[in-house]
Amino acid sequence: MFKEALKLIKKYDRIIIHRHSHPDGDAIGSQLGLATVLKDNFKNKEIYSVGDEATRLPFIEDKMDEIPDEYYKDALAIILDCGSARLICDERYKTAAKTLRIDHHIYCEKVADLDVVDSTYESACGMVAMLAKECKLKLSPKSATLLYTGMITDSGRFMFDAVTSRTFELAAFLMSQPIDVNTLFYNLYAEDFSEIIEKADNMHKIKFTPNNVAYIYTAREDLPANADAAPVVSTGMVGLMRDIKGVFVWVNFTESNDGVHCELRSNRYNINPVAVKYGGGGHKKASGCTVPDKDTAMKLLADLDALAATEA
Repeated sequence: MFKEALKLIKKYDRIIIHRHSHPDGDAIGSQLGLATVLKDNFKNKEIYSVGDEATRLPFIEDKMDEIPDEYYKDALAIILDCGSARLICDERYKTAAKTLRIDHHIYCEKVADLDVVDSTYESACGMVAMLAKECKLKLSPKSATLLYTGMITDSGRFMFDAVTSRTFELAAFLMSQPIDVNTLFYNLYAEDFSEIIEKADNMHKIKFTPNNVAYIYTAREDLPANADAAPVVSTGMVGLMRDIKGVFVWVNFTESNDGVHCELRSNRYNINPVAVKYGGGGHKKASGCTVPDKDTAMKLLADLDALAATEA
């Protein structure tokens, strides 16, 4: 599956790597992991990573590169972990000589000249790891750690049902390098006491629809002053509802300057069509979208409630 992608990579001397904005572990892990793999295997190529900084993963020390527009003229732009063109961070990829996408979301539109999309993978990092394995590219401790980061975060520490035997085979492939798992997990999951208190406060905000869809709605004025607060709260609080007995669908709503971020989750049903209906996408059991206002968010909630009623 990755032979055509490798042909493109070998063809271009300058490669610029993109992913979705407000990156999570899989987005930043696959971007910087691939960049490191390419730097380790193709010493004469120029490899750049662009986009907004990964504020949710401050322990990742690599910073984004600032490059001029003219760098794209004869370059290959690679887009990772992005199911929709509107989510790609830095639109300059459109001006590249050639584009390549590697993604594990449900396919909804053509994004690049070559789209390598497979929604059976638990993570984009898993796909990059498979590219390295299939194409016999060497790993380093740094590249392996970055790719392992995205694999464990997007698989929920190997708990989600997107995990397969292939996931563990690729994890073993990455762990052929000396990954400091204890430090990695501490960096990912240790929390300030204030964050624990904030989660406790949000648990008191959980409400339920008639068909037991759990949801949290956070208004703009209730967010911290931090400019990145909305996306952090949007994804960070949705997991609070995951283990409530009798709840099989849940959603977190967070107001922002861009509208209302909606994070949809389920451990039983395909909620992706609801996200797509409102301009989003993702996976069968983990999707997201941004709607213009609270009224629209409540319509989305009603659709989820109807889904839960139909599937009950």
